[in-house]
This record gives sequence, C-alpha cells and structure tokens, in this order.
Amino acid sequence: MKVLITGGAGFIGSHLADYFVLGGNEVTILDNLTTGSKGNLIGPAHKAKMVIGDIRNNELVEQLVSETDLVLHMAAALGVDNIMSDTIESISTNIYGSEVVLQAASKFKKRIFIASTSEIYGKNPKQPLSEEDDRVIGTPQNFRWSYSDSKAIEESIARVLYLEKGLQVTTVRFFNTIGPRQTGKYGMVVPKFISAALNGTDIQVYGDGNQTRVFCHVNDAIHGLISLLEKSNSVGEVFNIGGVGETSINNLANKIVTLAQSNSKIIHIPYATAYPEGYEDMQRRVPDIAKLESFTGWKPKFDLDKAILNILENK
Repeated sequence: MKVLITGGAGFIGSHLADYFVLGGNEVTILDNLTTGSKGNLIGPAHKAKMVIGDIRNNELVEQLVSETDLVLHMAAALGVDNIMSDTIESISTNIYGSEVVLQAASKFKKRIFIASTSEIYGKNPKQPLSEEDDRVIGTPQNFRWSYSDSKAIEESIARVLYLEKGLQVTTVRFFNTIGPRQTGKYGMVVPKFISAALNGTDIQVYGDGNQTRVFCHVNDAIHGLISLLEKSNSVGEVFNIGGVGETSINNLANKIVTLAQSNSKIIHIPYATAYPEGYEDMQRRVPDIAKLESFTGWKPKFDLDKAILNILENK
C-alpha cells in the first residue's frame, strides 16, 4: 500500500511512519519541518520518501494524494505555546491547510484519517467526554481557543465532504498523547517536566496544579488508529483515542521526579506569568473511549508510570 503521512516528521506522524514502513508499505512524508524534525525519522521511517513542503500548497498536495492509497493527515500547528505566539499562522495552517488535504482526498477518492484533538471539547465541565458531547468555548478574546475552533472547522469540512461527496474519512481525537520524540518546545507538559527533572532544574507547574488530565502513550494511540483501518463502518465516524487513569498535574510532576530519581524542585507559576494575555485553562479533561473499544476491541496497554519510564529509557 502507498501511504501519505502529512506531518510525518512530527511526534505522532513519525511513529505512524515507522509502523507502515515496518509493514512493508511505501510511505511518503509531507512536512514543512516547522514543528516536525528529520531527527524524528531515526527508526524504520528513515526509509520513507521525504517531501519538504506546506499542506497549503494545493498543487503539491494534489500530486502526492493522487499517487497514494491512504492519507493520514497528521499535520497541524499545535501546542499551546505555538498557538499563543503565532496565532494567525496556526489558524491558517489548521483550516486552509486541512481543507486542501481533504479536498484532494475527495477529488481523488482516497481513504483518509484526520488527526483532531481533545481541545475540540474546550472547557466542557461534563466528564468524561464522549464524541457527541458539546463544545464549550471561551470568548474569542481568549485566543487560546483558536486552536479548538480551527480544528472544529477542519472536522466540519471533513463531515460536509463525507455527506456531499462520499469522502472516505475517519476522524480521531487524540487526548494528551505522550511518548519518545515528543518535544516540550511548544508547551507539552510531560516532555517539559521530564527534561527539567533530568537536568535537575525546577519543574514549573502552571496554576495550582490541581487541574487533571489523562495521558495516552503514543504506541497505544497508533494502535487505536490502526484498529480502525479495516473497519468500513468507521467511515464518517469520530473516535476519541486516549488513555486511562486521571491524574493531577501536581501528581504528574511528583511522579516524574520519583521515576527519574531527580532532585528537581516543583514550583508553581501563575498563568498570568506563564502566558500572554488571551490564555485560559480547563480544570479536567477525561476521555470516554468506549466507542473505539466497542468498534475494534482496542484498549490502551500503558499506564502512566509505564509510559513515563518508556520515555526515560529512550532519553
């Protein structure tokens, strides 16, 4: 099979590339290397064809999509720090870039998976979050929510093309995926904490640290997506992909200090100090993964301790 992975030099994308190369598939990666890195292609993915380019380049995207059997659209502007510092460019990439990829898949009648995000749900207080739950978003002046808005529009474009053009699309919403190769450069909490712990510097927890999340190891996330490939009834559907075991950010920081055998101190930083104006956080974010489990039988295998130790082993 010929597989095109947009954002294939990124964290999740590079792990997908490893999987499909190992399976004997012909893999092409399209990445502009803004948040991705050739350094992520250190495993089997180094055998993939690398195309450096932007998903907003309609001619390039149409050419690559026309030559493939399966499109995995992982490319996006992501990460809280990235969204806050380069908001307009991020919106353009996530909306227009995704439209280009989706329209190309529709034009050439290709099977496509799109990577969405738990950010879709915003600050909905109802937990755990299922695929049918409403979005609860703050004021546009808190432009931290522009990432959620842009990914919601991406999902809407996919839905319209499915209904009107028969696009063979499946949407997966990743919840706090973690693992080797993830960078803390764009605000991802686990790699930031692990880097600080290994360097013996202070671990900075934003806010009071009582906010909670559920983390999912990248291997579990990849196998969750793969489990849907052979399910024809997954076309037109949306699936949460996440882990199990809700934990506070304070507990996460303490766990990392213990597992890394670090002397780092944990300090708390007010949100107003950590971020520019326009930021807002949510207290809880817990995935309901029952739909994916019922469709495919998939279940996550990594608990948080095992996931953290796996990251430490790969440092």
